[in-house]
Amino acid sequence: MCFLKSLSNEVKSSQFFFNRLSKTKQLVSGALFASLAALFQAAGGFLPGIGVFISPLSTAPILFCFILSLPLGFITYILTHLLLLIIQPSELIIFPFTTGMLGMGIGTAFYFFKKRLYIIIVSGATLLTVGIITLLYGFKFPVLGPVISNNFSLSTTCLIFVFTFLYSWIWVELSLAYFKKLKTFIS
Repeated sequence: MCFLKSLSNEVKSSQFFFNRLSKTKQLVSGALFASLAALFQAAGGFLPGIGVFISPLSTAPILFCFILSLPLGFITYILTHLLLLIIQPSELIIFPFTTGMLGMGIGTAFYFFKKRLYIIIVSGATLLTVGIITLLYGFKFPVLGPVISNNFSLSTTCLIFVFTFLYSWIWVELSLAYFKKLKTFIS
């Protein structure tokens, strides 16, 4: 089963390459990743319709930064919040609980877990489910649209978890494919 396969060395070789860069280059990379994440997230407010399909891409810069370096990932995550405060403040309630949290969770999990299943369940699916549930039931924010009720429902929560599991799985596989390509580019 592909869930139980151990992760390859592509991530470790990318981390090694990134850690050999100067601190200035690392910080500039973090700033570029933060600006990309903020622009992708703000697309939902600036481009109604198509922006809804662009804003989930804000997970990628945060995810890659956390995979490369935990401290730089955290700085990038905070900087993205500050940029969103300036660019599109209405997205500030969505980013920390959904796309940003997913990128932070999966990227951090690459440091602690070696199996895809653990990365997907423990970090991605669980954190994203908690974020969506917090927005939906805690803040009464209709993050899933008007179709889903703001009243707690166990069946809705289970459906959200199934969706976040599949969504996290896609992000883990995409990031591993990216790092395989990156390894061939670096070598």
